[in-house]
Amino acid sequence: MESIVKAAVMGLVEGVTEFLPISSTGHLILAGDILRFGGPLAATFEIFIQLGAVLAVVWFYREDLSRQLRTLASDTGVRRLWFNVVVAFVPAAVVGVLLHRWIKAVLFSPVVVAVSLFAGGIALLLVERRRHAEQVHELRAVSTRQALVVGLAQTLSLVPGVSRSAASIVGGLLSGLDRTTATAFSFYLSIPTLGLATLFELATSLSGLGAGDLLLLGVGLVVAFASAFVAVGWLLRYVATHDLRPFGWYRILIGLLVLLWFER
Repeated sequence: MESIVKAAVMGLVEGVTEFLPISSTGHLILAGDILRFGGPLAATFEIFIQLGAVLAVVWFYREDLSRQLRTLASDTGVRRLWFNVVVAFVPAAVVGVLLHRWIKAVLFSPVVVAVSLFAGGIALLLVERRRHAEQVHELRAVSTRQALVVGLAQTLSLVPGVSRSAASIVGGLLSGLDRTTATAFSFYLSIPTLGLATLFELATSLSGLGAGDLLLLGVGLVVAFASAFVAVGWLLRYVATHDLRPFGWYRILIGLLVLLWFER
């Protein structure tokens, strides 16, 4: 029972933090250490429950995605949107494949995560100090150049603690998207980015799991799905009328907490 509760808590942490610009990796590392959720299962578990977050985005946008699928052949706006999603996806995918082993071997440490959280918080505060030229107010109007800027920004999230959501949203803001469009484009971009990255990781990890681990994986996935679904809707409502500075201050605080916790 204790393991199930821990799996549920880890799923909740993943779901809440995956799409907020605060780094799910940093929070999962901290939560895993506090809960003593480790061992051979932990790494695969943290990867697997990302599927819950991806499915939450798909379910949240299910009506739009269904309509887009039906009109893909006839609607140039839909084709342009998904072409731009692919353009934004490619940079992080290429860099991630090329540097995958090095990133896992060198960068996955509490100190790197703490510094990334702290630096990312400062970056959010600085970005919010400048005036944004909001030129684009809907997903279909995102240009290929803007998509590429978002994609290049997303490559920074390969560093643990940076946050894929924060990097892609900030890239969108700096390229001229309004907050809601930048956030929605980040959510769309998460479908191929997190989906394929998760499948890539699982292909090399699932062989070491036993039958008894499936229940924990299922619990984590379901909780991550439910909490991510709520988080996606909340963030879209939040950014419509608020800026990202509270997340910046929070990242600074949690970065210091991670550093103090693991250096104790």
